[in-house]
Formats: sequence, C-alpha cells, structure tokens
Amino acid sequence: MDERISAGGPSAITNPPPRPQANGWLRRQYAGLLSSAGIAINGSSPWDLKVHDERLFSRCLRDGTVGLGNAYVDQWWDADALDEFFARLIKARVDERVLNVPRRVAAWLSNLVNLQSLQRSRRVGEQHYDLSNELYRHMLGPRMVYTCGYWPHAASLDEAQEAKLDMVCRKLRLEPGMRVLDIGCGWGSFARFAAERYGAHVTGVTISREQAAYAREYCRGLQVSIKLEDYRETAGGYDRIASLGMFEHVGHKNYATYMQRVRQLLVPDGLFLLHTIGRNDWGSGVDPWVTRYIFPNSEIPSLARVIAAFDRTFVLEDLHNFGADYARTLTAWRDNFISAWPHIKHDLPVSFYRRWLYYLNMFAGVFQARGLQLWQLVLAPEGVAGGYRRPA
Repeated sequence: MDERISAGGPSAITNPPPRPQANGWLRRQYAGLLSSAGIAINGSSPWDLKVHDERLFSRCLRDGTVGLGNAYVDQWWDADALDEFFARLIKARVDERVLNVPRRVAAWLSNLVNLQSLQRSRRVGEQHYDLSNELYRHMLGPRMVYTCGYWPHAASLDEAQEAKLDMVCRKLRLEPGMRVLDIGCGWGSFARFAAERYGAHVTGVTISREQAAYAREYCRGLQVSIKLEDYRETAGGYDRIASLGMFEHVGHKNYATYMQRVRQLLVPDGLFLLHTIGRNDWGSGVDPWVTRYIFPNSEIPSLARVIAAFDRTFVLEDLHNFGADYARTLTAWRDNFISAWPHIKHDLPVSFYRRWLYYLNMFAGVFQARGLQLWQLVLAPEGVAGGYRRPA
C-alpha cells in the first residue's frame, strides 16, 4: 500500500486521500450509450473518450451538455479526435437519449423571454466579437471572414472564402453603383469585396465596437460606410441586402420583425441573400453551453421557422445547402488557432485554449455528421420577373 509521511512528523503515517470513484451503474450506462456510437471509454481509437476524473459521469448526469463541456475545459476528459467524437455522437443520436436538464431549461426560457431584444442584442458583440482582433486575424485569415467557406474548387481556406464571397455577389446579381446593405458586417470582408470587385456602394452594420473600428480601417478609401447599430435601428433604401452569419443571433421571437425590417429597407425589385446555420428539427435551437460561454443569446433556426417568418413578405427564389463545407472551414480555423496560440495566449485566460478547442471541434463534428446545415436563401419582395436562375 502506498503510504506517505504526513506533516505531523516521521512517525505519523497516513494513506493518501482516495481518488473519487464513479458510480459503477452510471458509468456502465454511459459506456453503453457511447458504445452505440462506436466510442469506448479509455479505448485506443482517436475518437475514444479518455477519462481523467471519474466524477465526469455524475457531472454529465447533473449538468448535461454544460457539464460535458466544462469537464473538458477542466481536463476531466479528452479525445484525440474531438471532432470525430462529436460526429459519432450525433450520427448515433446519443444526444437524444440522455437527460439534459440545462437544455430543457434553455428551451423553456427562450420561449418565455425575448433573449435577443434590442437591450440584450449587444451582449454577443461585447463577449464574443470584441474578444480579440488578434485572435480572429490568426484564426480566420487575412480576409477575416467568420462564416462558412465554399470548398468545391478551393485548395485553401482563403480560396474557399473568396469563392463564397464571389458566389454571394453573383447570386445577388451585383452591378456597379448598386446600394448594398450588409447586416452583421463583421470585420468588413463582404463589404470590401463587393466594393472592390463589383463597384457596389456598401453600408455595413454591426453591434461590435471592435468589428466596426476594424472594418472602417479595412475598407478605407472604398465606397463603404460602417455603422455601429442594430438592424432594428437601420434606415435607408437599398438595391440589395446581404446577411452572412448574423441570423443566428436574431432569435425566433424576432424572425418576423427581422424579415419585415429587411423588406422595408429593400426596393421592390431588389434581392436579399440570407446566409445562416440551420438545424434539421423544429425543437429548440438553443445550446446552453454555447450560449453561456461562446455566443450569448444565440439560437440556430429551423427552416420551417425561417420560411414562416417571411410568409407574405418575400418570394423564395433559391435555397442552397452547403453545410458539409462548414466542417472543413471549422477544421481550418481550429488548425490556425492551435498554430497561433503561442503568439496570442498572453491576452487570454488559461482556460480559453481548451474552451475554444471544444467549441471549434464540437461544431466541426456536428456539421460533419450533418446535424447542422448551412443555408443560403435568395429572397425577392415580389419575385424575379421571368424567374431567377442560380449562377453556375
């Protein structure tokens, strides 16, 4: 038996405190669920769950996905291929067979309260997008595009993002001199591309102070205006409107308001392109771990709710799903983040590294398993005369 000399002196022998043990029955239950996804506990495959603290199982039972995520951040468990771990869970629908009290509470709260009200909307800008421009420069690449790339003919992240931006411009049928509104303009990537390549006059709106400051500098000298405001505060008239990766912050209680606002801002023969992550089911799109630590008050929409929101407001001209490309985009961001960490860690808390890895790998796995989608919808107020054709 391992014995150690206590602080009381050489004659005082004591045993070390016992390591917390897992509830055997509970461990077996989780082992069975994981086995259905081809995942073993402490197995040799890269996607297997490596347990460092046996209290993991009771923490997951008590706190659901919040407990799983926080336990990873606290180094209670690992998986060498974390994205594949999540992909297997989603494919086997393990998430639908476990108790997840925080998710149920989050869903209930999202139906009770408007979590994305005008007063609450700026929180995601302050917590996430204002985090560190240095972090995002390293992770996203020189264009600072924080949305899914388009990979069919791309060999790199930069090529995939340029292909996506160009595709958006072509879907919108941009022409020189057109007035374009970019709702949720980020760091100005689309605004600059549309102004440089297509001669558009672009107004970008964002609720992030850091994004607005960066975008103004990034688009200096071009026909681009960047405003720090919520979409509900935007005024003017536009020939084209684009919204890339912002709709996930609108919330289902505001979908109809959002669509009506876009319609008010768009000329009758204009086009609106909505680029958003989407989920397959009607249920809650609120993930309690994500909303607590990554994107406050976020909600992933279902297609049914999106369509219901623009009923009698727009004609759907085109719907394009390239969600599988998001797995590759997230993997590229993850690899960039890992490479950059030694250069950026001085500005971030110690726990940030594992939390960010968990976020990027989790979403990469879910997209790989096709548990989430990436939609681009082209909408027209009165339909396109003679019909709309998606560009090749």
